[in-house]
Amino acid sequence: MIELARGRLALLGLGGVALLAGLIGALVLVGVGAPVGAGRLAASHGLLMTLGFLGTLIALERAVALGRVWGYLAPLATGLGGIVIVLGAALSVAGALLGLGAVVFTALYVAFDRIERTLHTSIQAVGAVAWVVAMLLLLTGRTVGEIVPWLATFVVLTICGERLELSRLVRLSPGARRAFVIFAALFLIGVVVSVALPDPGVRVAGIGLVALALWLARNDIARRTIRGTGLTRFVAASLLAGYVWLAVAGLAWFMFGAPAPGPARDASLHALFLGFVMSMVFGHAPIILPAVLRVPLPYQPAFYAHLVLLHAGLGLRVFVGDFGGLPDAVRLGGVLNVVALLMFVASSALSTARGATADRLHAEARRAMES
Repeated sequence: MIELARGRLALLGLGGVALLAGLIGALVLVGVGAPVGAGRLAASHGLLMTLGFLGTLIALERAVALGRVWGYLAPLATGLGGIVIVLGAALSVAGALLGLGAVVFTALYVAFDRIERTLHTSIQAVGAVAWVVAMLLLLTGRTVGEIVPWLATFVVLTICGERLELSRLVRLSPGARRAFVIFAALFLIGVVVSVALPDPGVRVAGIGLVALALWLARNDIARRTIRGTGLTRFVAASLLAGYVWLAVAGLAWFMFGAPAPGPARDASLHALFLGFVMSMVFGHAPIILPAVLRVPLPYQPAFYAHLVLLHAGLGLRVFVGDFGGLPDAVRLGGVLNVVALLMFVASSALSTARGATADRLHAEARRAMES
């Protein structure tokens, strides 16, 4: 059991390297000084954060849930893909590893489907296939910017599928479930169209994102659990804040389509991948990490510090910097977001250490009483 936990920690560590490299790249992109040679990390910032970090984290969680040894090839390949990017190897090599991770990740859902066919796993499986499509497009010459809609499909449908699974606790009506499928299909149709017609496709996908955000805000159990205390309220706050940013991203996609690099693109990308996705990571980490690593991660009120800083920095970046035309606000907001993510890592590690120490002391106390 200890060796298994160490192996999972090593895989998570690969994702952690990608996260750190991606944050360095983020600082370069907003014009903050960074180590020599970090310019190439800026160019790979999106892949490092979305696949090197998130892809490894999500694939590891799914592999643990399935419990098959071959499933761990998904986070291993994805994590190594991130390392290859950090080392500056050819994008084709990184793309091949990330693609291998995507294929095995999709195979995990085939296995889940054979165990039990459900709507939420089907939705997540579509997200996995979107990851495969993104890698195929990348390896056939498309730029990272051109595959963004497919990367978004991977993370959005994976997260939405998970929230749909938990919605069974509120007993969704058949109409609500049908509405979810329609909204997800609208989003997916827009993404598919964007391959040939980027601007109209992204606009349609944006409508789907807004619809999904409204559905989640209305039907997610977080509407009820926000009245709770401790970890329950923290998770709910993270989720509900994330849904707001999902709606903001959808509106930006609808209004601006597939814009060239600039403020509109910066706002739409970071509202989705930072405001929505990272808020989901913050909220789910105290639940998922203990299940994956078999270590405690006790809730601490200090968790609100990185959550608030994430959304405050992003709000400054998007509404004052991008939409307000103030580059300094973009820079400051970007720095605050990097700090928030580093605080998240540090607070999670500190809480885990405290929890492990408390467990050890309790175990020693029990042994002393039994002897």
